[in-house]
Amino acid sequence: MENAYILGGLRSYVGVVNGIYRHIPAEVLGAEVLKQVMEKYQLREPDYIVAGNGVGASGNIARLMALTAGVDISVPAFTVDVQCGSGLESIAIAAAKINSGEADVIIAGGFESSSTQPRRGYNPNHPDYAGDTWYSVAKFMPGIHRETVMLEGAELAAKREGITKEEMDSWVLRSHALATQAREQGLLQNIIAPVCGAVKDEGIRPRMSQRLLDRMPKVLEGGEFITAANSCLINDGAAFVVLCSQKYLQEHGLKAQARVLGSAACGGDPLVSPRTAITALQKLLAKHGLQEQDIADFELNEAFAVIDVLFARSFPHSVDKYNVFGGALAYGHPYGASGGIITLHLLEALKQKGGHYGAASVAAAGGVGTALLLERVE
Repeated sequence: MENAYILGGLRSYVGVVNGIYRHIPAEVLGAEVLKQVMEKYQLREPDYIVAGNGVGASGNIARLMALTAGVDISVPAFTVDVQCGSGLESIAIAAAKINSGEADVIIAGGFESSSTQPRRGYNPNHPDYAGDTWYSVAKFMPGIHRETVMLEGAELAAKREGITKEEMDSWVLRSHALATQAREQGLLQNIIAPVCGAVKDEGIRPRMSQRLLDRMPKVLEGGEFITAANSCLINDGAAFVVLCSQKYLQEHGLKAQARVLGSAACGGDPLVSPRTAITALQKLLAKHGLQEQDIADFELNEAFAVIDVLFARSFPHSVDKYNVFGGALAYGHPYGASGGIITLHLLEALKQKGGHYGAASVAAAGGVGTALLLERVE
């Protein structure tokens, strides 16, 4: 089998819904980042473009994005929809194609525009039809279709795991503080593709404080734990990495940043989907015979502070090497793009700290977790 390597990649700044990218369709936002990635790595015709997207217009929107970017019509592109896990699963699929020998160079990641997502409604023939009403959150499990289902999942996870709001507050403060520090020190500047006039990640709050957290109302009626601060915002963004084979590296005289050692996925209770980020990560490490102490850096998509608490309880000796630039509670969570974003952050953490192994993980709607294992090329 071939080895799959990552050359590097770029992400956009992350915008909040109806913010800096409010009039930019998903395919345009993704195309702008894709063009810069192809230019940076001098790619004309990659073997594939594999892109995650969760709330776009369907119809293989990744192909639409590629054509919008001016990619040659001979290059195939396809869309992956695992909701929050789409970007990371796209990278795992790309690595598997390279491992199998089917491809030598692939661009993978994802893109999202919640600001311009289509309004959706049921056909009158569907049993769930309830008149001319629209919904923005898909149906993730049989019998339940509510706009608040992900928030309910985080609330239930906190309740079942005995997680307090106070525990989660500390992670909110940490995320914004680390993200502010990373921005002020320019720690992520070399992976940013400035597009569509954006100049910063919109969600970072340098002045986030306990006083502000104490004033935050609960987001669910009758809820006890989940607030607008300990759950991520709704966002727009795009992120892509370039994966290639060893043969491609040799033929082009290139050096990769990391080798993809493997991935793992799991299913779990869709009513408490945040836990799948931890389960997938544990499955990944077991699969490769690794222990917590073997991993130099962890990047998890902290869609909810519940995930942070679960990580700290499961990997208590790794808090200082977890989301070292801050996480989605500060940057935001543009669903299809988040896997690409945390992969890029993981690559930067490994490079800046000189770590060897790095692991990324995402919990997705419907109770699916995806994790990825990287080895830095020294």
